[in-house]
Amino acid sequence: MDTLPDKKKAIFESTLELIKDHGFQGAPMSQVAKNAGVAAGTIYHYFESKDQLIGELYSYYMNKVIAEVKAALVDNQSYKDGFFKVWSQLLAFYITNPNVLIFFEQFVNSPYYIQKYRDKSHERPLYNFFQEGIKSGQLKSLKPELLLSLTFGSIVSTAKLHLLGSSALDETDLNQIPAILWEGIAIE
Repeated sequence: MDTLPDKKKAIFESTLELIKDHGFQGAPMSQVAKNAGVAAGTIYHYFESKDQLIGELYSYYMNKVIAEVKAALVDNQSYKDGFFKVWSQLLAFYITNPNVLIFFEQFVNSPYYIQKYRDKSHERPLYNFFQEGIKSGQLKSLKPELLLSLTFGSIVSTAKLHLLGSSALDETDLNQIPAILWEGIAIE
C-alpha cells in the first residue's frame, strides 16, 4: 500500500512529467508546484531544494522497482524461473510507468546519481540474486554489475521498443528476449 500523501504524490508526478518533457533543467520548482496544483510554499514543506526532490523521487521509484524484484523472487521457485519472473515483472513495470523509465535513464546519467547512488547496487536484491546465481554455479562467473547491466539493458530497450511502437512485440518476442539473455549468462 502506498502511503505517500496526495500532495507529495502530485509533486512527484508533476516532476516526472516535466523531466520527461524538458529534462532536469526544464523542471523548476515553481513549474513543478503549478503543474501539481499546489502552492509554491507547499513544495518547500516537503523538499528543501530541487536536489532533495530529485533524490527522493529516485528513491521512491527505486523502492517500487525493488518491491517488484522481491515480489518476483518467491520461495520454492527455481533460479531460472525467478530470473524470467523478474525480467517480465520489471518490463511490465516500465511499460506501465514510462515516465519513470525516462526519469531513471536521465537520472543514472546525471551528477545526482554519480554523487550519491552509483556505488549502492550491492544493496539491491537483484544484485544479490545475481551473486547467488554465480556462487551456486547457475550463472557464468561474471561480475554481478555486468549481469545487472545486461538484464536492465534488455528490459529498458524492450520497454522502449514497445512504448515507441516502432516494433510490434508479441508474446513470443517477449518470451524470446529473456530466453536469449538466459542462454548467454546461464550455465546449463
